[in-house]
Amino acid sequence: MDDARLFTKRRLDAPAGFFEVEAAGLAWLDEAARTHDGARVVRVVEVHPDRLVLPRLARVPADDAAATEFGRRLAATHAAGAPWFGCPPDGWAGDGYIGPLPLPHVRRRGSAGAQPDDRPSDVGWGPFFAAHRLLPYARQARAAGALSAAGARAVERVCERLVAGEDTVCGPAEPPARLHGDLWSGNVLWTPSGVVLVDPSAHGGHRESDLAMLALFGLPRLQTVLTAYDDAAPLADGWRDRVGLHQLHPLLVHAVLFDGGYGAQAEAVARRYA
Repeated sequence: MDDARLFTKRRLDAPAGFFEVEAAGLAWLDEAARTHDGARVVRVVEVHPDRLVLPRLARVPADDAAATEFGRRLAATHAAGAPWFGCPPDGWAGDGYIGPLPLPHVRRRGSAGAQPDDRPSDVGWGPFFAAHRLLPYARQARAAGALSAAGARAVERVCERLVAGEDTVCGPAEPPARLHGDLWSGNVLWTPSGVVLVDPSAHGGHRESDLAMLALFGLPRLQTVLTAYDDAAPLADGWRDRVGLHQLHPLLVHAVLFDGGYGAQAEAVARRYA
């Protein structure tokens, strides 16, 4: 492919596996696109320890037709499923990244690369979300001074309720979904052929987490996307009441990375569910 038609993501100080796990996540999501008519993702041209080479994608304004198709396809991606909550994408045995931060995965004991202290896979969504998506980032945000002591305690109380599996917090039980994992509006590209997703932090999780991320930073045509998604794969009762809960993870990530009021926002959200 002509170099002018390529886009290279480069990080000379990339930690081990930084681009390789992204490529594995794209391949895992692409498998859902090919076999389940799931959401399209950017194709990997080359992957190296310090860079990822991708096609350069043309951009067009969002429209209702593309939003409707994306909602339907995203539901199909989620329905393609994952083996367990917190699993890494196929072909990857270690942890991942969300932005520049490490993202813990839950590795099945006895799998390739497993260590004696590997995190067990036999947990439900609530304990997984508490232990691997909320507490690590709340502790980092608190250590950085971006989250108050009261905010950290509020997050801990939410985690206690998640671990207990309280229906009023967790909602109805659902099987693990195949998540993009960092589905904010900047990773949803509107192209002439429809929506194409980039920059995943792919793992097995709760499908409401991807939808909550879409809402966090203002996806164009969001209501059209959600309507099409719900038509294709009806969402559980009360899902709108849980949007903030699922947004707590990216808010804590942003508090660690940027501070800028994200810690206070995370605290306010945590208090709602504590």
